[in-house]
Amino acid sequence: MIRKATIQDVKAIRDLINSYADKGEMLPRAMGELYDCIRDFHVYDKNGVVLGVVALHVGWDGLAEVRSVAVSQDITGRGVGRRLVAACLKEAKALRIKKVFVLTYVPEFFVKLGFEKSIRSKLPQKIWTECQNKCVKYPDKCNETALTLSLD
Repeated sequence: MIRKATIQDVKAIRDLINSYADKGEMLPRAMGELYDCIRDFHVYDKNGVVLGVVALHVGWDGLAEVRSVAVSQDITGRGVGRRLVAACLKEAKALRIKKVFVLTYVPEFFVKLGFEKSIRSKLPQKIWTECQNKCVKYPDKCNETALTLSLD
């Protein structure tokens, strides 16, 4: 079942995201940060266990980011990630967001969902705050791909 996250999910969300961060596949998340933005998150819950997460972060007028897509290694390849992103897109449309973007190391996943490769520098400077403050790869070693999806 995909549902909005609650504060009871924060530790599981952190553990799942940080399991990917430990491999250098996404940015780590601290507990305090997750509590601050818990409203951004959806989780995939199976029998009370969080096995997948995704966040929709509104970052600018008409623009939001799909971030922190993580699915338990035990269930990858079963469409959970796709369904989590779909939940974010549904929420983005309800918020009247015009465009969503993602910065990712796995662009092919998002291309399959209709996202198109974009030029990172065309995204508003505001979205780079997290990159500047948290990522050891920014700016010289950043190899994430930017993709966008219009919701008009």
